[in-house]
Amino acid sequence: MNLNQTYQSLKRGLRIIEVIATIGSSATLAEIARKTNLPRSTAHHLLRALVEFGYLVQDGDARTYTLAPKLFQLTGRTWSREQLAEIAMPFLDDLSHRTGEGTSLAVLRDGVVTVIAKREPLGPVRVVQEVGARRPIYCTAVGKALAAWLPEAELESIIRRTSFERMTANTITSRTDFHRELTRIRASGFAVDDEEHIKGIRCIATPVRDHSGEVRASLCVVGPKNHLPRRRQAEIREALAVVASNLSSRLGHKSAGGEVQMPEGVRASTGSCVLLKINKQKGGNRRKKA
Repeated sequence: MNLNQTYQSLKRGLRIIEVIATIGSSATLAEIARKTNLPRSTAHHLLRALVEFGYLVQDGDARTYTLAPKLFQLTGRTWSREQLAEIAMPFLDDLSHRTGEGTSLAVLRDGVVTVIAKREPLGPVRVVQEVGARRPIYCTAVGKALAAWLPEAELESIIRRTSFERMTANTITSRTDFHRELTRIRASGFAVDDEEHIKGIRCIATPVRDHSGEVRASLCVVGPKNHLPRRRQAEIREALAVVASNLSSRLGHKSAGGEVQMPEGVRASTGSCVLLKINKQKGGNRRKKA
């Protein structure tokens, strides 16, 4: 390959990266070829090279390409909510399959906990979740899992603005109790909402880290309390730990667990506890406020 060919290949490869970054989510070969005005065969050859060198990640089932953690490590950028939600979907689907319960991913921005992705389980009884739902930081599993690893100054700033309103008989209502709870969470690696936010609903969450080692999100399993009895907590925590580690690896976090294990079956839907949906039979759906 002469110097001009090398230049053209480099130019086209960088253009592909720019196109995927502009799309802001995964892109297919057809989209990339169209937006770069490259023949499909040329685009495919360049994509294979970018995947091989760790700049792109290919989803083999969906045949799409996304920016790899390596680029974020080099630039210091982080993922948008939309990018993070899309990356997380197959992992939420995997976690729901492992536990038989609903799953969700939440982030903390400007002191506000927001659900950005969800997966609802199949079954007659489920907790219906909403993407975009905001959750209290002090009485939800996703909120507490995010709070536990905040820098001290940021945590104290949020606590000063938190009213600690009582939601149920189990709600934490004081700063002292909240600090004690966060200490327990750091020690165990898991946060539990035992009917603290909504009566009748339990959630267990754990943090998700990115290439910098910082906590970027919290991953949660949620269900009616009779679906998540205390005897199932070890099972749920084990599934959470595996999937959170895999998702963290996908975001570039280097852990002792080794390489990411991409889950099988990547199709999932794209929130936190809002309604308890009970499907008795076909045509007989009934919704109960949770």
